[in-house]
Amino acid sequence: MSATWFDHAIATVAPRMAARRVMARQAFETLTRGYDGAARGRRTEGWRAPGSSADTEIGGAGALLRDRMRDLVRNNPHAAKAVAVLVNNIIGAGIMPRAASGDDKLDQTVDALFSHWTAECDADGQLDFYGLQTLICREMVEAGEVLVRRRLRRSSDGLPVPLQLQVLEADFLDATKSGALGAGRLVQGIEFDPVGKRRAYWLHAEHPGDAYGALQNGLQSRPVPAAEIAHVYEKQRTQARGVPWGAPVIRSLRDLDDYEVAELVRKKTEACVTAIVFGDDEAQQGIAPSVVDADGNRVEQFEPGLIAYARGGKDIRFNQPAATGGYGEYKRASLHTISAGFRVPYELLTGDLSQVNYSSIRAGLVEFRRMIDAVQWQLFIPMLCAPVWRWFTEAAWAAGQIPTPDVPVEWSPPKFDAVDPYKDAMADLLAIRTGTMTLAQAIARQGHNPDAVLAEIAATNAKLDDLGLVLDSDPRRVTKTGSAQAGDPAKDPAIDTAEPQTDAEEN
Repeated sequence: MSATWFDHAIATVAPRMAARRVMARQAFETLTRGYDGAARGRRTEGWRAPGSSADTEIGGAGALLRDRMRDLVRNNPHAAKAVAVLVNNIIGAGIMPRAASGDDKLDQTVDALFSHWTAECDADGQLDFYGLQTLICREMVEAGEVLVRRRLRRSSDGLPVPLQLQVLEADFLDATKSGALGAGRLVQGIEFDPVGKRRAYWLHAEHPGDAYGALQNGLQSRPVPAAEIAHVYEKQRTQARGVPWGAPVIRSLRDLDDYEVAELVRKKTEACVTAIVFGDDEAQQGIAPSVVDADGNRVEQFEPGLIAYARGGKDIRFNQPAATGGYGEYKRASLHTISAGFRVPYELLTGDLSQVNYSSIRAGLVEFRRMIDAVQWQLFIPMLCAPVWRWFTEAAWAAGQIPTPDVPVEWSPPKFDAVDPYKDAMADLLAIRTGTMTLAQAIARQGHNPDAVLAEIAATNAKLDDLGLVLDSDPRRVTKTGSAQAGDPAKDPAIDTAEPQTDAEEN
């Protein structure tokens, strides 16, 4: 900051005092600087931003957020579609494991055992392991969190591995259990030891919202060791419990519902009165035909196509509903907000592809798939898949079916369907040939077990050799060994080797 004329005047008689004056003013200006977002004034009046912890905020709002989001998913098609899109992309056909101990015999044994167990792993006896993944992911997105409980079974139960999984909604957690507990503490039904490690989950015997469970003292809770529970939710802060993924747009979804209902009622009301007759018989009392209830009280009503009679006039006038615009624009803007809140592309939420081209939809899907990839590897696999695999190998080892309870595993999430399959396949081919990706990795990216695929390829090749068949470079032609072979496919007019054009190139 430069000195003023007054500073220069002081400096002529007291230079040191003038310097202190300038420096003090600079220090004051520095102290008054800050973030505009933290400024206080008329523009930020009414903006309440408490500095409470995540657990405190969720403790006061978590149950209501969960109930409201479930209501929206039941009754609002956009909320239901957003949840379905997220679940379909995160889970798809299932996140599949593959034993990776390095011992081929052990890996084959464990994989075969897991494949048999998946069909019997549901404690309710309805879904397989991959169906449970879909259910768990749906609860995680819709309700914000879900619990999976390990259920050990007797060997006499006849299961491939004496283990089953029980899916529990977040309501089973006793949120009233909070406070100090010896040297540890309780946070909304989760018990922590003195070092902050989860020690137990306090669970109701029955769902608190179930009428039968309430009658059977289901509202009482008891601790279940944390080693028996897999708690699946998204951690946005250091909170102990999760919130629904659509929480930022709950009000937007409700407002859109209210707007559509109001618009529909307005249109119906306008269509009710078709015409009003003025100047008819004096006996016509009122604007509409008189209707009374059982007590003789007049009931005011409108009906579609109604012709109402008024008194004192000499003419008939027809209703002309006023046209109002902007409905489509408002709904489109609202759906953009809702899609952003759910972290789902607008096109996937609505199915509206009218304003996209090949390049824009591909760019939008790239970012969405990056988010899905992060959820799979940083959230779902560590919180659910890893504990379940550990429970499975421990149960199989305890039953004497495998020699060790510690079997490394590799997970294969479902593949993303290509927008342009040809280009994606060529990209994988180049990556394999340049050594930046292995064939096993390329197969795993397709959502398959590389060992099973390679074994099937080897078996198919052996069968072709036994039959004396040779596959030509053109997959449409198969020839017998020793017969005339096809020539160069690039010179064959029956084969189109030109690279297919994309929509962007055609335009």
